[in-house]
Amino acid sequence: MVGPGQTTDILITGDKPPARYYMAARAYQSAQGVPFDNTTTTAILEYKSAPCPAKGVSVRPAMPFLPAFNDTATVTAFSDAFRSPRKVGSIPTEIDEDLFFTVGLGLFNCPPNFGPRRCQGPNGTRFTASTSNVSFVLPSTFSILQAYKQGIPGVYTTNFPATPPVKFDYTGNVSRLLWQPIPGTEAYEMKYGSRVQLVLQGTNIVTPENHPIHIHGYDFYVLATGFGNFDSKRDSAKFNLVDPPMRNTIGVPVNGWAVIRFVADNPGMHNFIIHGTTFHPSIHSNLGNKKKNAGAWIMHCHLDVHLTWGLAMVFLVEDGVGELQSIEPPPADLPPC
Repeated sequence: MVGPGQTTDILITGDKPPARYYMAARAYQSAQGVPFDNTTTTAILEYKSAPCPAKGVSVRPAMPFLPAFNDTATVTAFSDAFRSPRKVGSIPTEIDEDLFFTVGLGLFNCPPNFGPRRCQGPNGTRFTASTSNVSFVLPSTFSILQAYKQGIPGVYTTNFPATPPVKFDYTGNVSRLLWQPIPGTEAYEMKYGSRVQLVLQGTNIVTPENHPIHIHGYDFYVLATGFGNFDSKRDSAKFNLVDPPMRNTIGVPVNGWAVIRFVADNPGMHNFIIHGTTFHPSIHSNLGNKKKNAGAWIMHCHLDVHLTWGLAMVFLVEDGVGELQSIEPPPADLPPC
């Protein structure tokens, strides 16, 4: 199981009879009733010593067995089996930032100037997505850190909530009063070196789905995952604090949760990243700040459509002490975006 934007190292042992073998992959689709491309992609792994077929004879490579496209049990068993190769001594045990974010979908009312093709949700609504009920809006004029450095108002706010503003049965029958998030460009500020625990809780709004969540600038330890609503008293006992895997993207289980930890010791760098065909210099270009330097790191769902719908937020990580813990200020001749 490899999520969008996720990396996994594998080891192949060439101990089978010399022949041709398919490498095959198919989509995992956890959302119910949502159309998707249910094709299987293949390549062929061929041993150098594989015998050539007789002239005019076609030999079909051996095809592997693939799970069903909605086989969440197999996905879970595979993902939960990961461990670090040795005991990990750098897992934060004392926590400075204890965060709880919900991730999921939502619906907006269709604006009057939008046609039916742009409003394909139930009853003519428009699909959206959010983190903790905030649907992220990309700034259109200034980058977040340029606004931060120059004191430009109205570009973003720093009031992203550490816990959901409204608590409800996240994976149960969610009231439709909670289906419409609030649009905004909100960030969460952290001091350099903060030890962070983040609970990512999936929701059953519109439809539950596995959300591959990625944080720019950081790898993190995955302590535990599970289904249903996260309960700190019950589920903390499941935390792996010995040899948890380090990942750059975590698939939050469909109608479930994931707990990650990391140390916010990367204030930032000049970082330009292209996702698919969408380039976001307003988020990925980090500019210094003489008064209170910080790096802006976007956390978002790696399903591209969910990112465009607003399943994202931004961490502002302050500088530490000295050059190795700080962003270099921009050169005087740096051209504006």
